[in-house]
Amino acid sequence: MNFLPFFSSLVLAVLLGACASPTPPSTASNPQSKKPEVEVHADKATVSSAKRNPSSLKELLDQISRQQNIPLAFLDSGFKDVQHLSQVKKLVAPPPVSFQKNWRVYRSRFVEPVRIRAGLAFIEQNRAALEAAESESGVPHQVIAAIIGVETIYGRQMGNFRVKDVLSTLAFDYPGAPNQAARELLFQNQLKDLIILCWQEAKNRQDAFNRCLNQSSSYAGAVGLPQFMPGSILQFATDGDGDGVIDLRNSRRDAIFSVANFLKVHGWQPGMPIYFPVIQNEQTRAKIIELADGQPIAKITVAELIQLGILEPSNGDLLQGGVEPGSKALIVDLPSPGVNQEPEILYVVGLQNFLSIVNYNRSYFYAQSVAEFAQALGYQNKSVFTRDQIEKPGPTPASKNRSTTTKTAKKDSKLKKSSKPPKPSN
Repeated sequence: MNFLPFFSSLVLAVLLGACASPTPPSTASNPQSKKPEVEVHADKATVSSAKRNPSSLKELLDQISRQQNIPLAFLDSGFKDVQHLSQVKKLVAPPPVSFQKNWRVYRSRFVEPVRIRAGLAFIEQNRAALEAAESESGVPHQVIAAIIGVETIYGRQMGNFRVKDVLSTLAFDYPGAPNQAARELLFQNQLKDLIILCWQEAKNRQDAFNRCLNQSSSYAGAVGLPQFMPGSILQFATDGDGDGVIDLRNSRRDAIFSVANFLKVHGWQPGMPIYFPVIQNEQTRAKIIELADGQPIAKITVAELIQLGILEPSNGDLLQGGVEPGSKALIVDLPSPGVNQEPEILYVVGLQNFLSIVNYNRSYFYAQSVAEFAQALGYQNKSVFTRDQIEKPGPTPASKNRSTTTKTAKKDSKLKKSSKPPKPSN
């Protein structure tokens, strides 16, 4: 699920949501491209000065032993067989300059018959858990199911690397780049979180600690059905089945409730849509291009988009199933290669719920794929509120949930304020 913000041309988010899927979601014109952009889930981006970077795994383990009061012999035993993964370095390396983003190819990998059939089966098999999570969080169960389907096809693809090998490699040998030191520190922090997580789960049992360190992960260190980075597990994962243990690999209820909780904490608005199509013609084209600045910030209102002729008036009218005219939105660009190398760009209007998904994985392609996959699973991408519900003195259950979610998101945002948000990668 989730982990950090974008890394220049890379997407290293958690996440949380972090999300680095074992089948890299990003693709160039050639779907067989071997240099995907990394997409990691997370929100715990504790990147600071390179001067603080430990120079080796041994130094890091010594530091963690002192800070967390974990016996050094315990840590040494867990990492005695750690391996350096050159393949992982290749997978997270920046794409070549000739890389072309391709929305059509990207979408076709997720919104397709096999995955849709698997998603519908997952919903039927886990309906009680999904509906309970929806009731608690306000996140539609089809959206929860869509994220797990996009991430791992419901557990079929949870990664082929040991998580300790991935994080150790990237923590001390990240591919050369101007921000290499910052990236290494970021993965060192994830490695620390993994060790803390495994120590908490192991309860002083060496075999359990080692199993946790050796669990399979994606090429960026994300684990389980929803592909959470270690830091995101510590922050956002939930014990959905009530057994006292959070197991994102084997417990579907834990995975379902954790995805729902992540989106709730990151500002999901119950009953509101994810996106709207735009009206694109000669009169609106220039303004659409100007507004599609790539920044994941909702800074123009639905009413203003209607006035500009970019959005259908019905989308801003609660009586017609839209959203409040004062709701903030952004223009999202989804390019594909066109004729003579000129990109063909699909634009949509992203709302707050679109940005909640972007926090899970910092990619517009990812968020739009989740939205359309959810629709294929039965999600109705429209407002469920009426003007009467909004104007009643007392909040309806849904609007009360939306208010609570907003307060939670504001509280959470205070914990992770950062500088200007990085530009999402498609």
